Amino acid sequence: MNRKLFIITNRKLIKKGDLYTVTEACVQGGADAIILREKDLSSEELYIMACRLKKIINNKIPLIINGNYDVAVRCKTEGVHLSYDIFIKFNNKYNELKGVSIHSLEEAKMVNNMNADYILTGHIFNTACKAGLPGRGIEFLKDICGNLSLPVIAIGGIDENNINSVLEAGASGAAIMSSVMEADNPKDVVYKMKSIINNF
Repeated sequence: MNRKLFIITNRKLIKKGDLYTVTEACVQGGADAIILREKDLSSEELYIMACRLKKIINNKIPLIINGNYDVAVRCKTEGVHLSYDIFIKFNNKYNELKGVSIHSLEEAKMVNNMNADYILTGHIFNTACKAGLPGRGIEFLKDICGNLSLPVIAIGGIDENNINSVLEAGASGAAIMSSVMEADNPKDVVYKMKSIINNF
C-alpha cells in the first residue's frame, strides 16, 4: 500500500514565513497532497490564493480545495474536499480527486459507494484545534478502516510519536495541520513524518 501524508493549511497558525513558503517547504519535504483550507476567505480571495499555490506546487503533488467546488474547477486544481453534508448531495460531473470528511461509522458506510477517492476521518487524538473535545481514538479508526473499501486518511493530533498506531489501525495515511503550520522548519517535520510512513 502506498500510504500518504496530506497537509491541511491554516495560514493563521504560521509562525515563520507565509502560506506560500510553508507550502513550498512541504512539497520539498515529501508531502503527497496539499488541502487548501482557508475558510474565512471569499471565493475570489481563495481563487487567487489557490492559483498562486498551484504555480508554486507546479504539478508535483495534488492541490485540493476544501469546501469550494467552484474554485477547484475555476483554478483547475487536482481535487476538491467536501464535508459529509455537501458530499452526499454532490452530483456534479467532476473527474478530479474527491475527498469527504466523516465523523462516524454511519457516515463512512454511506459514502463508501458514492464515488469518493478517499475519506478524511478524526479527530483521532486530542488536538488544540478541537480544544475541549476528546479525540475519537484508535478503536474508532480501526472500526472505520475495517468497514470501508475506500482509502482512509486519519486526522487530529497526529505526530511522529503516534503515526505508527494510526497506520497499524489500517489507515492509508495521515493528514497534519498544526504541527507543520506552526513549525520553524516545516520541511523537516514533513520529511520525518513521511519517512516514518514510508518505513512502516
